[in-house]
Amino acid sequence: MNRALSVIAPFVLIAILLAIWEIACRALAVPLFLLPPPSAIAAATVQNAPLLMSSAWNTLSMAVLAWIAASLFACGLALLVGTHSLVEDAVRPLAVVIQVTPIVAIAPLVKIWAGLDHPQRGVVGLAAVVAFFPIFSGALTGLKGADPDLERLFDLYGATRLQRLFRLRLPAAVPFVLEGHKVAAGLAVVGAVVAEFVAGSGGAQGLAWRILEASNRLQTDKMFAALLVLAAMGVALYALLQVAERFILHRWRGR
Repeated sequence: MNRALSVIAPFVLIAILLAIWEIACRALAVPLFLLPPPSAIAAATVQNAPLLMSSAWNTLSMAVLAWIAASLFACGLALLVGTHSLVEDAVRPLAVVIQVTPIVAIAPLVKIWAGLDHPQRGVVGLAAVVAFFPIFSGALTGLKGADPDLERLFDLYGATRLQRLFRLRLPAAVPFVLEGHKVAAGLAVVGAVVAEFVAGSGGAQGLAWRILEASNRLQTDKMFAALLVLAAMGVALYALLQVAERFILHRWRGR
């Protein structure tokens, strides 16, 4: 019973908030361009569904490519850093600098480097930069977070560096790597949207461009429709990765 209530409670709260929103917009006669009621947003979503789905696919594909690129680079770098303390001392400050630098500050440079005729490359590159740090930090924390008693046991048996890496540190890093990838997936979507905003070009044809296009025409209901699709896409991606994480961790703990 408690489990069913915990599942239903968020939907009930959302329904109540939407009802208040709808009633307030109608009672106060709020202009449609200022704040459309949920019914108008739903109608705009249905009317523009094919275009929104196409744009959502473009945004998702760029975010996934960025996530994969960030994963490969971050995991490879974490392996190198985690096994060489001197390399860690050299790389970690640079990784922190990349993390704290606002994406909008480097977006014009990446846009030029990627080529003005290929905005998708710039969007993928910027999204990969945003998604890099959580994966790198999680992998490095996991590699350095092995049980000290097991570390001493491996020392006792004279394990080689490769044996220590593949039989101790990599298995210990699995939960941290999965968590880092889960966080990075959401950041990749955010990075792709922000990068497309900064690019200011319709070449990528993602959801950010639909928001900009509707904003320039004061079509607020279409803006909310694009935001609704973007939020649904983010939630679906997070839920998918949550299921994958549980499945992998279940098998990992079983072994």
